[in-house]
Amino acid sequence: MRLGMFMMPVHPPGRPLHETLAENTTKSILADRLGYDELWMGEHFSATTEPFPSPLMFLAGLVSQTKNITLGTAVINLPLHHPAIVAAEAAQFDHMSGGRFMFGVGSGGLAPDFELFDGFDGAVRQRKFLESIDLILKIWAQDPPYDLQGEFWKIQIKKTIVPELGFGGMPKPFQQPHPPVHVSIGSPDSPTARIAAQRGWGIISGPTAAAWSVASQWTAYSDACRAAGKPANGDNWRISRNVVVSPSDAEAEDRVYGERTANRHYFSYMRNALFLAKRLSMIKPDPKMTDEECTPDAIMNECVIHGSPRTVVDKLVAYRERVGPFGTLLQIGVDWSGPNEAWEREGMRLLVHDVMPKFRQHVTAQAAE
Repeated sequence: MRLGMFMMPVHPPGRPLHETLAENTTKSILADRLGYDELWMGEHFSATTEPFPSPLMFLAGLVSQTKNITLGTAVINLPLHHPAIVAAEAAQFDHMSGGRFMFGVGSGGLAPDFELFDGFDGAVRQRKFLESIDLILKIWAQDPPYDLQGEFWKIQIKKTIVPELGFGGMPKPFQQPHPPVHVSIGSPDSPTARIAAQRGWGIISGPTAAAWSVASQWTAYSDACRAAGKPANGDNWRISRNVVVSPSDAEAEDRVYGERTANRHYFSYMRNALFLAKRLSMIKPDPKMTDEECTPDAIMNECVIHGSPRTVVDKLVAYRERVGPFGTLLQIGVDWSGPNEAWEREGMRLLVHDVMPKFRQHVTAQAAE
């Protein structure tokens, strides 16, 4: 059982960019020093709440400041980029990090980005996503000449190849044949989970999906693995959750539901964003509830794992038994305004030192049965 940090902090929109970037850098370095195994960073071009247009650039700044933590993109939205650029930059980063790289990709999920890049058509985005990853993997798998034809992109280097000058060759990743590929999933019975299973990719379940939805994602993934003649391995499955660990249950309750908490801000933001996108059904704790009943508190009741270290261990064990055998827990990083920095710093230490050893012990014992 691995532990990671998913840098999805949902900052208040008025905070200066340099301030939030510095805050998230500090948190990332702390995660490495505490012993987190992984760190993931998303990509948004047009949201001041999650202002990370280049996850690779952010992660590159961490390479020399961290020692052990593996760095992942969650995700590079492939329809918004030329695949040759992504292939070259991701290969470069894999070398810069010495292979500490997980290649998370997706089709996008933010409406302003869709408008910015003329990408509202979901079916087109999905075809562009699949074409892009296919082209990227082909670039990494071969030497020039390149003559790759797709519906949306044409990648060609045939006339200007000069081997003695290195002309025409594109960078290959440090990890061979390529860094592990992962996709994020958010909807129940996710079709993307099925594609990932067929292609041998890992999956990352989103933090606002209810347990029934997360369980259906594992069912979709494992069924598709079996249909493809492959074992369904929970090591390829990452679960992202808001995890709040405090010295006592009462303190954890205050740090989740209080008016100044970053967790309340996070779930209020997510609820409003998905309501405006007409996708609120994705995060309803009960699929039969009305939109009015799907309040931030109702979502937090379902999605936040909180309490004292002992309580959180018990909740994680129960949650894994309910949804399926995930192999990595990704804690969502939250904004550090007001008292939230001290709370999250303490919670991260408690999670690493007091929760994860007991949770891992339980998972190991269960696997041995």
